[in-house]
This record gives sequence, structure tokens and C-alpha cells, in this order.
Amino acid sequence: MTSIKRDFLAYLDEMNLITILLPLSYHQGLSSSFYIIDGHGKSRLQIIEKLLIEGHYKYVCRLSAKYCFGTQYWIMDEHGGKTDLQIGAVIRTEAFDQKFYYQGTDLGVTYCPDQSLFKLWAPTASQVKVKLRSPNSHYSEIVKMKREDKGVWTAVVYRDLEYFQYSFLVQVNQEWHEAVDPYAKAVSVNGEQGVIVNLKKTNRSKIDIPPLESSVDAIIYETHIRDFTIHPDSGVRNKGLYLGAGELYTKGKDTELTGVSYVENLGITHIEFLPFHDFAGVDELRPNEEYNWGYNPLHFNAPEGSYSTDPANPYSRIIELKQLIDQVHRAGLRVIMDVVFNHVYKREHSSFERIVPGYYFRHNEMGMPSNGTGVGNDIASERRMVRKFIVDSVRFWMEEYHIDGFRFDLMGILDIETMNLVKNVCDTIKKDTLIIGEGWNLNTPLPFKQKAIIANQKKIPLIAQFNDQFRDTIKGSTFNIYDKGYALGNEHYYWEAFEAITGSIGFKEDNQGLFNEPTQSVNYIECHDNHTLWDKLQVCLKDVDEVVKRKYHRLATGIVILSQGIPFLHSGQEFFRTKKGDGNSYRSPDSINQLDWLRKSEHKENVEYMRGLIQIRKAYRCFRLRTAVEIRKNIQPLALPFPVLGCTLQTEEYNLLLVINPSEKEHSIALPIGEWCMLANQNYAGKTPKGYVYQGDVKIAPISLHVFLKKMT
Repeated sequence: MTSIKRDFLAYLDEMNLITILLPLSYHQGLSSSFYIIDGHGKSRLQIIEKLLIEGHYKYVCRLSAKYCFGTQYWIMDEHGGKTDLQIGAVIRTEAFDQKFYYQGTDLGVTYCPDQSLFKLWAPTASQVKVKLRSPNSHYSEIVKMKREDKGVWTAVVYRDLEYFQYSFLVQVNQEWHEAVDPYAKAVSVNGEQGVIVNLKKTNRSKIDIPPLESSVDAIIYETHIRDFTIHPDSGVRNKGLYLGAGELYTKGKDTELTGVSYVENLGITHIEFLPFHDFAGVDELRPNEEYNWGYNPLHFNAPEGSYSTDPANPYSRIIELKQLIDQVHRAGLRVIMDVVFNHVYKREHSSFERIVPGYYFRHNEMGMPSNGTGVGNDIASERRMVRKFIVDSVRFWMEEYHIDGFRFDLMGILDIETMNLVKNVCDTIKKDTLIIGEGWNLNTPLPFKQKAIIANQKKIPLIAQFNDQFRDTIKGSTFNIYDKGYALGNEHYYWEAFEAITGSIGFKEDNQGLFNEPTQSVNYIECHDNHTLWDKLQVCLKDVDEVVKRKYHRLATGIVILSQGIPFLHSGQEFFRTKKGDGNSYRSPDSINQLDWLRKSEHKENVEYMRGLIQIRKAYRCFRLRTAVEIRKNIQPLALPFPVLGCTLQTEEYNLLLVINPSEKEHSIALPIGEWCMLANQNYAGKTPKGYVYQGDVKIAPISLHVFLKKMT
């Protein structure tokens, strides 16, 4: 970084407006004239406004000539004082976006054995260089880059640069910064440098999976790559690694399946992995000494190294992640990638900020970085080159790694146009790509009507969102651990529960639901965030017997599986996962976060019950109705003793009854006319009917759900 002596400050804030700040200690902050100087001479600026603010006089001046980005300008006042003209708020104007939007698909490095092409978008830079370091030497080589159209800098090096580390040296506002390529596809240990690789070496054939007809056919299972296999009794060889998460037919101490094959046997369709793009918080050379969920993004297009067998080898993480994805596909499952495009780990140190300062992040009315994410910065997705980066990244992961879907962390920070473009691009590559996101309305300076939030779900109809109303209605408030929802016996949530179970589409009043269609609702009661359901039960049902707690847990999870919409399960939820009361385990040790496969053995009966409910959902389409119209046509509420909730689900082939009793008392209900078989009760669940044929009155056990079937003749 270069130190510059400045008598005052000057910023280009619009294409033709310059803001000059003179401190009162400098000629009382007064000047009657200002001049702009470049290599061709100087011209006078027109002062159009003068204000006294916080120990300065602020002058707003109009620039009559065209400003040429990449050229160094100086501002002089009447006293002969001088300062460099810095790039200011102009970068956050629509005019800047229009002028410098680059449509090309070749940013970053394009590698060939005989040459490598470097391209960097840095429109405000006055100089850019590539810094190269051979894998066999500690000496660096500097290559100057040439400025071309749209603020893109280019350089070509005519020799084989495979395995070379590289970074960009960028001069903006008379200061030099070193930055890793934002488009880097491979990085060195801990993401300190980009690495040039030949991705063709990692190519493999695509494993085809039958297409998903509708998103409501999906059943999502969320896990963390390390958590998934790190337990001593996981039966996995490569514990905590990409390779381990992809091992098939692994078995635990009970000789029963673990890992991916267990998830397949459970009936899951999609595994959602917490972030595996390169993140901060774990030293890749000592991965067992630290833990992190991965929501500290460093490099969005390169895999995390702590999950690889050799973080020092840039190919290791790429090849092993691809092997994991292929193994999941061989098991007939799909991969959802958790992406964190809403913020970066540290704004000041990020490649974005070092290359084009101030552009990639939102700023509030005071010009300070906004903080809707709660981590110090919000990505400005509404800007064209930010939007392009997000879309380019999503496209890259789909085409290069064969990703099947994306979960957008804090999607409410992002804008509607970006999210719709993401979905459109995904659909051009793979029609049944699943896009889900957290549509929370966060305090970021983006107009409400542009936010990709639940309240704007009509504007992003093909993107599903986590349904927090479902979560809090069925389980109870996530943020009040003592609050109990309908499934935990709180009858005050009765009508809200019926609305949640029928897809949150406004069952009784058209267009009055949280969503327009069931395909938009991700139904869940537990995820990596906050307390697990079991840990919540330990607090809010402190004096209740463990057997009864398990009944409540089974009921709540069962409602998730059989409700209209997209069911979402947290890994281990089916065997009462506990984090020992830790409500924010983002960097807690393995002892807290690991998936305890012994617990799966201990609660095998509950696992089989959930497997049976999943079979029911898959076998009977009426639990997966595609549209709100279908739901209103085929589902009818039943008049049952309060607080028992029930409905009929009708098709031409069969009728089904779903009955839920969250109370601690047994209730008797009258079945509709006909002979009914039982698919699920408090002890059994499966697609094949079990037990007697039922007619007339039946007993509904306390804290249970029942499913009855009547075939139509």
C-alpha cells in the first residue's frame, strides 16, 4: 500500500460530479475555485453546492469533460493545494453499471498447455498486474495487464502454467492491493493464492438420474460433510472427508447401513450439504483442531480444502468432491449445494473489495457498509457485475460438478431479479434443478419490492422458501425455547396447523396463504441452526417422561413428512439428534456436531417408522399435490373432537385419511362410511396396509398420527 500526502480529499461520486472535502484546518476550508488535472492539462470545475459538515466544507462540483476511467486525475484548489481524485460513490450508480457491464464468460484464467489467458474486471483500476509463482520456486514473476473494453484487464502468458500460483496486483486510488482471483477455480492451502489447473484432467461422465416431476417429490436431508462421517462408529474409512461422505454400503457396529447408503435406504431424494466452497474458520493443514459450518466464504468457485485428503494439492479437493457427488448420484440421490452469496468472511480483506472497492457491497444512507446479514457486510446483488458473478458461479457448479440444486443462505439479502435469473439459468442446464432459500426480510438497503423474501413469493414463483410459520406452528417458536407448537400439545395452534399441513396456500381463502403454491414451501421443524427438536423438548418438556418426549418428536417429524409442500429433515432428526443443548454449534467440536450413528442403532424403531412414513408419501401422490387448486379440490377437513385434526385426501383410485392427535388423551373418531385399512398409527408406518379392516368408530392414541386407506372400486 502506498502512502500519499493529501491536502484535502476529492471523490468522483457521479459520472460528472466531484465531491471535494476541505478540512477547516486547511485555509478555514475555503476555496473559490477548483481545477481538474490530467496528462493533457487542467480545466476548471463548476462549484454547484457548498456545505459545512463535521469539520469540513463540502464542495459539489460539476465536471464538464468526460471522465476517463483508468486515467489518473488530480484536483487543485486556489491555494495550490493538490490531491488525487479518488473513485467514490460513482461505482454505485446505474450509469457506472451500464458503462462497464461485461457479458463475456471468460473472466479469471483460461488455461491451455501452451498459454494461459488472464482476465480481470477492474474498471476503476489505473494499473493491474498478474503475480505468478512457480510451484518449484519461491520467486515471483510480474506480468503487466492491458486495459480493454468494459474495464476488463487482460494478459496472455505463452507457456505452460499448470500448478502456478497467481494473484492480481491492482492499483486503485493510488494504492496497490493484492487479491486472489474472484473467479479462481482452484486455490492453495487456506485459499491464500489462486492456482492454475487443467480442469479437463478432472472430467468424468455424468451419471443420469430419472428427472424429478415436481419439487414436492423431493425429500431433503441436510448434513455437514464432516458431521456426516466423523463419528468413530460411522463405519467410514475416510472420516470427515469428501471421500468418506461418498463411501457406499458402509455399516456401523450394528451391521446396519450408515452414510449415503443409509440415507438412500431411508427414502431421501436430495442430500443438502452445508457449504463446501472454500471458507475460513478451519486451518486446512490442521482440520482436526478446528470446526466450522462453512458460512465464512472466501472463494466461491473453489472447494474447501479441509475435506480433502491433501489440501496442499490443488487437484485433490476438486477430484474428491467430484467423486463424492458421483457416489451420491450412483446411490440414486441428488446433491443440493448450500451457497453463501449474501456476504463474505471479511469485507476489507475480500477479493471483491480489494479489486473494485465499494462496488460489490451495499452501503447505507451514511455511506457505511450495511449489515443486514449480521456479519458486517451485505452483497449488492442488484448490481450487474455482482449479479453476473452469482449466476456465473451457479452455472459453473452445475456444469463442472453436476450439482442438482442450491440452498441460498439468507436469500432475503439478494434481489428478485438475480434469483429469477439463477433459476432460469439452472433450468437451461437441468430442468428439475431445485432452488430453495431463506426468505427472511433482513435490514438491508434494498427496496422491499426487490427483496427475494417470502412476502414477495409471487415474484419468485419457481423458488421454494423455508417456511418459518410451519416450523413455529408445529414445533413452537425457534427463538423461545419454552414455546410449544401444535405437535407438542398446544391446541391454540390448531387452525394454523391445518393451514401448514395443507401447504400454506390459504386453504380456505384463495390468495391469502403464505405461498401461492405448495411447491414454494419447504416444510421443516429442525435444521443446522438453533436447537435440535430433541434439545428443545428437553427444556420445554423438562418434567415429561423420555418415552412421551419421543412420541412428541415422532409426531412433529411425521407431520413434516406428510404435509403438502417439500419436506426437509435435519440429519439425525429421525433418531432424536442432540447437540447436548448447544443452540449455535457453528464452531463447536465434533463431540457436539457429529452425527451419532450409535444413536441411530438405539432408536432403530423410530428410524423405521420415519422410513415407513416416507414410503407412504412416495407411494400415494395425494401427499404430494402439485398445485393449490389440486389441494383445495382433493383435501377436505374432517369434523373431529378438538384438538384432533384430520382431513381426507381423495383421488380416483383411493381415499386417505390423515388424523393427528397431539393431546395426551385417547380420542374416538367416526371413520367415514366404508372399509378402511391402516397405513400408519402410533407404532407402525408403511405403504402396505397392516392390521384389521376398520369401520365405524376407532381409537386414536395420544400423541400420534394415523393414516387410513380406502381403495375405490
